[in-house]
Amino acid sequence: MRLVVSTCPIAEAPRLARALLEERLVACVNVVPAVQSVYWWEGKITEDVEALLLMKTRAERVEALLARLKALHPYQVAEILTFAVAEGNAAYLDWVARETGGVAGSGGPDR
Repeated sequence: MRLVVSTCPIAEAPRLARALLEERLVACVNVVPAVQSVYWWEGKITEDVEALLLMKTRAERVEALLARLKALHPYQVAEILTFAVAEGNAAYLDWVARETGGVAGSGGPDR
């Protein structure tokens, strides 16, 4: 499993999340609606309030996810980072695998 992290304008977060979910590139996107980002851009320090996207997918889907996210993302240089998940709840990891494998209707994790 992979955790993919990105930031984007708050208003764009639902659009990005739904597009990636509809294409089964991710099983889940957590949207943290307001993070303060302070960064260098075009030679100066810039501050923005952005949404933080935490996306869960299979390793085999990362390449397609990155390509699609870059195509959909409004930023010229989008922050997109991937992390390998070493361990986790086996039932959740299985659910992520099912949901990103193109099998519809398997439902979400038990709440």
